[in-house]
Amino acid sequence: MHDRLRSKDCARYLKALAEPERLKIIQCLQTGAKNVTELSEMLKAELANVSHHLRVLRAAGLVRDQKQGKFVFYTLHPNIFRPKRPGDTADTIDLGCCRLELTAQ
Repeated sequence: MHDRLRSKDCARYLKALAEPERLKIIQCLQTGAKNVTELSEMLKAELANVSHHLRVLRAAGLVRDQKQGKFVFYTLHPNIFRPKRPGDTADTIDLGCCRLELTAQ
């Protein structure tokens, strides 16, 4: 059988996204790079919890990290995240097996 869904990759992505706090982090990162302190403040969540969720998202390949001085900034992975383009209705996360539209609220 040809696995057109790339089931193993898709399951890894969906498992990482199956936590409400991680979906909130994805939403926060839509607007650009943020460090763990900024995300913690935005989410009103403990720094350690946000850091844990970021590790899971990074391990799944959904976010990337980049060290800048003493801070680490996180962004949505460009192979997955597609910002809204003319004609699109929303930013999109394309997991290969499915797409999520991230509408602005």
